[in-house]
Amino acid sequence: MSEAGPYIAVVGAGHVSGELYEQAREVGRLVAERGGVVVCGGLGGVMEAAARGATEANGVAIGILPDEDRRRANKYLTYSIATGVGHARNLAVVCSADAVIAVGGEYGTLSEIGLAKKVGRPVVSLGSWELGEHVDVVAAPKEAVETAFGACGV
Repeated sequence: MSEAGPYIAVVGAGHVSGELYEQAREVGRLVAERGGVVVCGGLGGVMEAAARGATEANGVAIGILPDEDRRRANKYLTYSIATGVGHARNLAVVCSADAVIAVGGEYGTLSEIGLAKKVGRPVVSLGSWELGEHVDVVAAPKEAVETAFGACGV
């Protein structure tokens, strides 16, 4: 775990609005307020919302981008890392985190959950995939962040 607090990956669909966007934004804000660092895929949707919440709370948001162009990163990131590896960047996102919070999402999110479990990261599902004992299913952003931090021993 980092001296800055745990790194929490926030994963989910690249195109969301309304309630899911606001839930991801709240997750980012709560992670930052607790001294954690948000890690995400660096583009739009849930990734943008989580980064926005973190930076609005004066926290840090790191985006790990799928391509080689940092200009595609969302404007709320503190740092962006261009990988040029496409969807394989999902592994970098989850390996960079101490825990993963999935907010909504589709098959890309499912791949991140699977990769997170493969490398031993705890996963919290907020309106996302419910995979039995493999993920902690929660109903609200505050519960998601508390569960993720608890899984990190914080």
